[in-house]
Amino acid sequence: MTEAAPSRQEQFSGTKDVTEQHRIDEAKLAEWLEANVEGYKGPLTVRQFKGGQSNPTYQLVTPGQKYVLRRKPPGKLLPSAHAVDREFRVISALYPTGFPVPRPFALCTDESVLGTMFYVMDCVEGRVLWEPLLPNSSVEDRRKIWDTQNATLAQLHQLDYVKIGLEDFGRPGSYFARQISRWGKQYTASIDGSIPEMDKLMEWLPKNIPDGERSCVVHGDYRLDNMILHPTEPKCIAVLDWEISTIGDPLADFTYHLMQWRMPPGGTGGGTQSLANGDLPALGIPTEAEYIKMYCDRTGRHGIDNIDFYFAYNFFRIAGILQGIAGRVRDGTAASAHAAANAANVAPMAKLGWLYAQKAGAV
Repeated sequence: MTEAAPSRQEQFSGTKDVTEQHRIDEAKLAEWLEANVEGYKGPLTVRQFKGGQSNPTYQLVTPGQKYVLRRKPPGKLLPSAHAVDREFRVISALYPTGFPVPRPFALCTDESVLGTMFYVMDCVEGRVLWEPLLPNSSVEDRRKIWDTQNATLAQLHQLDYVKIGLEDFGRPGSYFARQISRWGKQYTASIDGSIPEMDKLMEWLPKNIPDGERSCVVHGDYRLDNMILHPTEPKCIAVLDWEISTIGDPLADFTYHLMQWRMPPGGTGGGTQSLANGDLPALGIPTEAEYIKMYCDRTGRHGIDNIDFYFAYNFFRIAGILQGIAGRVRDGTAASAHAAANAANVAPMAKLGWLYAQKAGAV
């Protein structure tokens, strides 16, 4: 009898011994922590989180407290990728507002300490759930968990980014044009061949951006497994992984989150998992239409026009992200053992993107 493949929850939960590729000088780190992190007292034990494939992430355990360290990976990196300094800045701005992020402690830009830039934040104790169908939750809790995801993203999009000191965190306006250019360049810099649908999307998308862009803080990769839930209650206590956050259009952020209703089953979209095979009403999970209404009610919108453009854009963007990860595998800088599988998923994502572009009027 064939042994069942481990679930995403089993694959990515918890910590492991630090891999050889991401080993760090623990004595140097302890010295830096003593000098820069308020209240730090050793001795120090270092573990590596199983999840997280872009920036290596470590659990720092001391007798009195646990911390989390996020660092740039070693080796050749794509331009503007692995921006741990931007992560530190945005959580430092959000934390005083009461928005759920870990407490930031310190950023180290001195590469002589660990070899690459890193920052340290609080280790928030709770649950990270990796499967959006929530197989181990009750019907009532599933509804509440999806509701807290919706409410938390709506809360983020309504913060005044100027008032919290992020006025220069990104350029307001022209977000889609810049993102299409960015992910197109990452795709081009990482690809070994050519995917016709990506070429078509790179040409079509910039010419068909809907009017009415707004500006707010956008997370950029908002999904269930980038948040920590309360240990026993169905509520969000921390949002993680702010690497590609910026000032951008809230509909880009929200429709990326909606991709879980559109993604094909089977894990072909990297981290963005699918709800496609679930009986959502029976499970207690909102339908896509219900979820859109929840967000629109919370943010004062009447609905989302031109939604097929946004799905085309997001499939294109996911393809660009996956190709960048595949390029890092090739160059030896990817931080996850699961990253290599992403290369095969680029073309299917591009084809789906072009399908939605055609629904939106592309020929």
